[in-house]
Parts: sequence; C-alpha cells; structure tokens
Amino acid sequence: MTAPTQAAATPWASTEFGLTLHNIDDTLDGPWRATDLVEPGLRRNPRRAHLLVSTVLGKHLPTDPARVRAAADALADRVITVLGADDAQDAVVLGFAETATGLGHAVAARLQAGCYLHSTRRRTAGVPILGGFEEGHSHATSHLLQPTSAALFANDAPLVLVDDEISTGATAVDAIRALHAISPRDRYVVASLVDMREPRHHAAVDAAATELGVRIDHVALAAGRTELPDGLTEQVTALDPPVLNPVSDRPGKVRVVPLAWPADLPDGGRYGILRHDTEPFTAAAAAAATALTPGLDADRPVIVIGHEELMYLPLCIAETLAATGFAVRYQTTTRSPAYVHDAPTYPLRRGFEFHAPEPDPTARRYLYNAAWPDTDTPSAQLLLVIDTPADTAELRSSGGLLDALVAAGHDVTVAIVPATDHHALTTARNHR
Repeated sequence: MTAPTQAAATPWASTEFGLTLHNIDDTLDGPWRATDLVEPGLRRNPRRAHLLVSTVLGKHLPTDPARVRAAADALADRVITVLGADDAQDAVVLGFAETATGLGHAVAARLQAGCYLHSTRRRTAGVPILGGFEEGHSHATSHLLQPTSAALFANDAPLVLVDDEISTGATAVDAIRALHAISPRDRYVVASLVDMREPRHHAAVDAAATELGVRIDHVALAAGRTELPDGLTEQVTALDPPVLNPVSDRPGKVRVVPLAWPADLPDGGRYGILRHDTEPFTAAAAAAATALTPGLDADRPVIVIGHEELMYLPLCIAETLAATGFAVRYQTTTRSPAYVHDAPTYPLRRGFEFHAPEPDPTARRYLYNAAWPDTDTPSAQLLLVIDTPADTAELRSSGGLLDALVAAGHDVTVAIVPATDHHALTTARNHR
C-alpha cells in the first residue's frame, strides 16, 4: 500500500499560525512521508500548543481500518529489519497509552511477539502496579504498567516501545529507564509512525543509552520536522473556546448489544497479551463483529469508535465488518482536549466534549469528527465499542457521550465487552 500524495492546499494551522510540518526525505526509504502521515492541529495547552493529527492511527480522524493496519504492518517490518525475524519474535512490545495502544498491539501481532503490554491511565482497585513513567507534554501524564506478572518482563529479549509519534524521545527514554530498573536488558527499539526529533534530541537519547549501557534504536515510517513559530502558544491559548457538541433537529437512537468474551482471554494489552492469545483473540473479535452485524443497516456506512485505550479490539471489529461488505471507518475517544475549527484544510472540524464514562466527577473526555468524509454518502451509523467499566450512568446521563451523540442526530449502537479481570487472568495463566 502506498501513501497518498500530499494535498496541494496549505493546512489552515499553517496559514493562520505558521505551524508547519516538513518532510526529511533523505533519511528513510519507502512510500510514506511525514506530511502524509500527520496533519498540523492545535490545542489550547500552555505546555504544548500544537498537535500532530495522525491520518493512519484511527484516533482523531475516522480512518479506513485497512490503512491503519497497513501502517502498523509497515512499522513492524521496520522493526524486523533492525532486529531480525528471530529476535523480533522473542521481543516484548510496549505500547504507549492512550494513542498507541492499538498501534502497539498491531505491531506486536505482525512481529508475532512473545508478549505485548500497553501502559494505562486506568487505576483499578486491587490491580498491582509494576511501575510507571511520566509524559511531560501530555494532557494526562502518568503511565502505569500492570502486567499479570513481572515475569512477562523477566527476560533479556529486546524491548520494542511503540508510540504514534516521537517529538523529543524523552517519554521513551523515561519508559526505558523505568523498565530497565525492573528488568535490565541490552537492546531497546523505539518504533513510531513519524519521528520529528531534532539533532539535540538524538544526542540526548544517545547520552541516555551510554549512561544505561544499552543500545537504543529508533525506527519510523517517516522522519520530519515541526516548525513552531514564535508566540504560537500564546496565540492559541488566547483563542476563544471552540464550539463543540453540535445539535441536530433530529435526535438519534441508541441500541445496546452486550458482547460475549472469553473470561481467560485479555480484551487487549492492558495486562499483557501473549503470543498464544493471538489466535483466540482474533476468533473472539470476529465473533463479536458477527453478533453486531444483524442490527446494523447494510446501506449505511459505519464508523466504529473505540473507548480511549480500548483501540485494538474495535479495529479488529471494524476490519471484520469491512470484510463482510460494510463501508467502515475507525477511530476512538480521547482524554486530550484539542482545538476544533471547521475549515476544509484543518483535521479537527467538529468535536464532542462529555463526562468521563468511568466515574470521575471532574474529568472530561473528547471525540473528534465522527463523520463520514464523503458528504454524498448516506449519514454514517456509529458503533461505539466500550468495556464494562465504561458502561456507567455517566455514559448515559445528560452531558455524557451518548447524550452528546444522540443530540447531534447520530444513531448509535453500543457494544459492551466484559473487561478483563486482572486476578482471574493471573489465576488462569498460573494454572496453564
């Protein structure tokens, strides 16, 4: 699969604010370019006012699931080139919450890696925390590691860290330090869709590798550079709040479908998913999609929406629906507030703000776009995939996600997956 050529129109954020992305074409071979993989977006955040909106991740933009998978597979192939096929299969893969949880899982699946784990921001009572690290520029900074056992890391296999974009490399280095303290190893690979680091960032990573006595390689689909004009943060934070939560004159409808899921099978990588889980996971995801199909309108496109870190299972459901003939796009909700502006060359054209489904009276969550890109196509139906901790009164209350989507005229199918029980999964693994 080849990446599309760069759009001729200048992005709105570049025209209005001078925020510009550049390709570094002489560093990597292949069809992908940074300006095809990310678009310049904004956020009213004094720590970091720009946002690189991925066109292949399925987070902010409804994306063809085949394109999401193709990008992940291509990234995994870069890892294999660096490590070799045998070491790649032995690797432990770590995906970064929240944006790269699905990407990391897809990379691990392509590698046939021994273990995949993603960091999490969900704190669950009674679930032990192996460790954690911080992400300085993010809206939600704490990453927790909650595998069923520290033994999943107790090896000397290479560790592959997966993120959607690398801006400085600092978060990856912090994660490497935390995991190196738990289980030292000689080899780390940081894999990202785009690498936007400057020379000083490369030097900082090299210094950290020397300090730890390890090798740290970086692989990416494309390398680029972000041009940040002076005063960008002040200009963006001074903008009026965006207009969110559009309202339609026709309210939508909600249908709820509880899904079956094997109790001894992880629903994702939060507690660690092993190579032998891959085949039953694929079968269970396909069965979930089949259970949802009868209630969907075959004449209307479907936008599958995952819940924050629950990204990979919704992607697999989207792929199955696409394979059975549905027109499908895929994306997820997010914790990160971004600036919405309805301009043809800006990626965040509309947005929803709502109560966090998982009880937290002060927390807000967001969904962007949630619209079919082709206006000549019948309006899309939404398929929201959540796990049971998000099936709450907050989800359904006034000001919740369903309230916001229905008010905008969307017909929503809510698919509820039983969340993985950390204790039950640990027990099942100990008895195998």
